[in-house]
Amino acid sequence: MATDMHIFLQFMKSTLLPLPGVTNKMHFEHPAFYVNDKIFANIHEKEELLAIHTIEREKWMALDPHTFFITPHYQNYKYMLVRLETVSPNDLKQLLITAYLARATKKLIKAYEEMKANE
Repeated sequence: MATDMHIFLQFMKSTLLPLPGVTNKMHFEHPAFYVNDKIFANIHEKEELLAIHTIEREKWMALDPHTFFITPHYQNYKYMLVRLETVSPNDLKQLLITAYLARATKKLIKAYEEMKANE
């Protein structure tokens, strides 16, 4: 894994693994993050891309079509691709947390909100 990819994976792990119910395991030979047994983020290391669950992809793609885009494979799914080399850390963190909350159960969301209130 390239150094940059290692840094991105560490950033994602440090952002996501403390969240209630998040697990990290492989998905078709790619590191992925799950909550409630549902995948919400998947790193494609060779292409330096992140496939992320989102219902706001049109907003993101309009904002920066070079960084946020889809391929025909993702056309009918609530995912978009993110170029890791050009995404800002703040946007990446916002996308990750939003994807987590969209896939988490109400119980996990409540635990997340309690965790944030205690920070």
